[in-house]
Amino acid sequence: MLKKNLLSIAVVTAAMSLAACSDKEAATDPVEPEVTTEEMAVEPVAEADPMVEAEPMTDMDMEATQTIAEIAAGNENLTILTAALQAAGLDTMLMEDTKYTVFAPTDDAFAPVLEKLGVTKEELLANTDLLKKVLPYHVVPMEVKAADIPYATDIKTANGATISISDANVITDATGGTANITGTDIMATNGVVHTIDAVLMPE
Repeated sequence: MLKKNLLSIAVVTAAMSLAACSDKEAATDPVEPEVTTEEMAVEPVAEADPMVEAEPMTDMDMEATQTIAEIAAGNENLTILTAALQAAGLDTMLMEDTKYTVFAPTDDAFAPVLEKLGVTKEELLANTDLLKKVLPYHVVPMEVKAADIPYATDIKTANGATISISDANVITDATGGTANITGTDIMATNGVVHTIDAVLMPE
């Protein structure tokens, strides 16, 4: 009987020792973090706003700041016209507030005239009587933009004679000569300039 009791106690003691060891190991083992397969939601990075294109220039952006005479003087293709206007004393007229339209012959346009008259540029500029007749023939005493040209209609110029413009932008002068309009709507504070490739001749 005594042996059975001792054996029971020994079994219980051993069981308790094993349990204590298991509890100790469980307490000392590091706890592994719980691993999840759920991905973190990432907010997409907002893209930078695209560059806004510049708005087209308006009439206010292109407001004229020079007179007709100043525009001619600053144009490298209108040097002979500028010199002729100054020689004839007509450059001051094209600085006034009165609105004008000028059909401006380029430097190349004067070459056939010099050849036809058999004179040099300097000799032409010295002939002020001729310049005072020819130059006003290139001036219309009102502002006429390209969109407002009255085609196939006699247009009175500043010297009293008329010119006519076809819908192909070809000017016919009093002698039957022609000139092509090569550039339009160069806006000035006192009107507008259109360039042409020939000198207009009055009767």
